[in-house]
Amino acid sequence: MKLLAFDTSTDGMSIAVSRDDGAATGLWQQQGEGGAKASAGLIAGVLELMRQSGMELRELDAICFGCGPGSFTGLRTACAVAQGLAFGAGVAVLPVNSLLAVAEAARHSGLAACSSAQVTALLDARMDEIYCATFQYADALWTELQGAHLLRPEALTLPASALPQVAAGNVFAIYGARLTGLPAQALRLDALPLATALLRLAPQLLAQGLAVSAEQALPTYIRDKVAQTTAERAAIKAAAERAAIDAARAAAP
Repeated sequence: MKLLAFDTSTDGMSIAVSRDDGAATGLWQQQGEGGAKASAGLIAGVLELMRQSGMELRELDAICFGCGPGSFTGLRTACAVAQGLAFGAGVAVLPVNSLLAVAEAARHSGLAACSSAQVTALLDARMDEIYCATFQYADALWTELQGAHLLRPEALTLPASALPQVAAGNVFAIYGARLTGLPAQALRLDALPLATALLRLAPQLLAQGLAVSAEQALPTYIRDKVAQTTAERAAIKAAAERAAIDAARAAAP
């Protein structure tokens, strides 16, 4: 399988390319500034990693992007670039829940010895709120138990579970003293939605039929005030077309 993945839903930008097709295996990755600053480096980073991998965009099985929730500008950037690259290369797009990517990043880095766990993923939503979702990992598969939602740090509680409970994300240094609903026995792990986590999630999500065509790829917003209007959808489409043009120009000899 040949995959490109990137996430710009937080202050960090993460890009990764993987190849595992029997003939060759490799992983290439890059980090940078995300959110509103991602537009300056995302396409260049993608093209550089593709160059390092020796693959063309049209060879990819899918382009994976962190679809949110997260930074409004960062999500629009990631979606536009994913659409633009996919349009130009004729490949599918795989939107990946950024909170699920947080859970997978935490599992991979801090729970490798656990065959099952319940992970509540938490990302700073600014405006004195956090994004939250809960997932269960068992039998090498993820299941969503509680969908993404917004809440105040003091309102956080973890769903009851007989499995080891984990809270993972980037909120502990910011809201730590206010997360009074976390059980004392719950493990806290700092984690971000890394592109490598998207790559590991991709096989399960592709098998579930969650890949879409470029024009169907959209960010996931939680706050009502950033819900997409017709004008915003048109703006994303225009940005995708510009991304395709920029990518073509950058890739041209």
